[in-house]
Amino acid sequence: MTLSPAWLDELRARTLLSSVIAPSVKLIRAGREFKACCPFHNEKTPSFTINDEKGFYHCFGCGAHGDAISFLVDNRGLPFMDAVKELAGKAGMDVPAPDPRARERSERAADLTDVMAACQRWFAEQLHGIDGAAARDYLAARGISGAQVTRFGIGLAPDNRGALKRALADLGEDKLVETGMLIRPEDGDRATYDRFRGRLMIPIRDQRGRVIAFGGRILGEGEPKYLNSPDTPLFDKGRTLYNIDRAGPASRQARRLIVVEGYMDVIGLDRAGIGEVVAPNGTAVTEAQLERMWRLEPAPILCFDGDAAGRKAAIRAATRALPHLGPERTLRFVELPAGQDPDDLVRSGGRQAVEDLLASPEPLDQRLWRHERDAQPLTTPEARAGLRQRLVEHAQSIGDPELRRLYRDQWLNQFNAEFGAVRYASPTGQRRPQNRFDKRTGRWLPPAPPASAAARRIGRGGIDTATARALVHGFALYPEALPAHVEQLAHLPIADKALSALRDRIVDAALAEPALDRQKLATILQAAGAAAALDQARQTGGIGFSFTRSDTAPDRAVRDLGIAIDALSAEEEIGAALDEATERLQAGEDTAFDEQQRLHGERERIMQRLASLAGTD
Repeated sequence: MTLSPAWLDELRARTLLSSVIAPSVKLIRAGREFKACCPFHNEKTPSFTINDEKGFYHCFGCGAHGDAISFLVDNRGLPFMDAVKELAGKAGMDVPAPDPRARERSERAADLTDVMAACQRWFAEQLHGIDGAAARDYLAARGISGAQVTRFGIGLAPDNRGALKRALADLGEDKLVETGMLIRPEDGDRATYDRFRGRLMIPIRDQRGRVIAFGGRILGEGEPKYLNSPDTPLFDKGRTLYNIDRAGPASRQARRLIVVEGYMDVIGLDRAGIGEVVAPNGTAVTEAQLERMWRLEPAPILCFDGDAAGRKAAIRAATRALPHLGPERTLRFVELPAGQDPDDLVRSGGRQAVEDLLASPEPLDQRLWRHERDAQPLTTPEARAGLRQRLVEHAQSIGDPELRRLYRDQWLNQFNAEFGAVRYASPTGQRRPQNRFDKRTGRWLPPAPPASAAARRIGRGGIDTATARALVHGFALYPEALPAHVEQLAHLPIADKALSALRDRIVDAALAEPALDRQKLATILQAAGAAAALDQARQTGGIGFSFTRSDTAPDRAVRDLGIAIDALSAEEEIGAALDEATERLQAGEDTAFDEQQRLHGERERIMQRLASLAGTD
């Protein structure tokens, strides 16, 4: 919808700015203006001024500046159109609708919010009535005060299939069905009935504070423990955050936003005086919910339960956020003590226990690094190669090119620091025993067979120039293989400086442009002055692979490229492990001999696999 500048100017003229700001900030009259402590940063001496005549506010401390619309957007986190609609409603102005159908939808939605408000009032009456004793006892046992019950609008749905339907019959059965408060059986022959029965009712509000749905917590035994409203014209659970109407202003003041798993966690932290808290509505965090969080705070803190499910939910949120990260958009994490949720933490240690935990949140990159590192034992070269590949895949999913590079470098530096820098160890000079004693049979066995000529040619010195040239040429011909193998290509030890520089250009292009084709990559390389190096790479020194031919079927070429570079990467890990085993053997460790022989065998199989690709047509 496009609103004319004249219409917006009229809205601002009809709006008294101080009345918009006063509910959020204590104002002090100062001549023809008002002063206050700034709601956008913490201060003790007022430097925030409001001028009703000119219709703008300004903070001399942090520079915040704007009008009534921007205040609702920046302070309460409302979308622009929601802020406009709220001000227009108070000013008695009709927001122009783009067409009659949009106007009809808007009026219908307003009508349905009235229905939901009536339902919330009725549930609140039931909680405080004669049948609400058990529910009130439950709330008291959870430490939820009467003030919190009122603040969050908590109520009770009686354990009766028709109580709400009868009580609010004057609202119309169709509207109660449309808002999800009644269920209409699909066969159409049976009567409608109440969706929520025997449950504590927790209203879900939009950013303007209007009830749009409910979360029902069962009292006593039964499943599901929590039941949400279905998606309706008012409510899309994947786009809504519980408590966003209260958390928006609170987050501006506290300069942080905390994300917890459930309604009771939000209410529990509120009991400790922490109001800048939201929760997804019983779902994994979605992209739309991340967008809403980032409107309020560039680095929300995820504070999920200290159990396996909570840790899994945190990792799902982290991986879902990766494609959308930016310089001002990330996530942070705190891990609760085992078996505890935020409500438990408040009960055991009060606000100070929560603040101590929130004081040092873990950055997103470190949370994912720790998760992947601890996912499985890293006692074999294959397991370590798997860790490195998972980290590279995470980095590749980041949309921002510069951030993608920084994450990749950060993770690979950590990998090398913890597991040793990448090395290609040559078998040349390794002293292989001429024979070995098998303790199980009591016999001396012959030495392992020597490496084949092809394996020695490719394996000597880790990677020879001809093989490196073939791989670089292959990736230039078939860049669709780069996303899966760019990290391995980046770490190939290439002695030839021109070829190494060409490799670096290809890696840079892959990180900046994930969807490369052959022509686009050639254009990038030519613009970077790498055309001569690319021509040189086509001279493969006699080692032919399917991926060095431009007419090979792309699927086969990509497959063989993957096999070749995986083989070299695995050989690299085995070479490092073989050096360690040899050092232990020289130090007199008996078990190192068997390990050394096993690694020799693995290396030989890998080199044979790579050699089998050479000379393909």
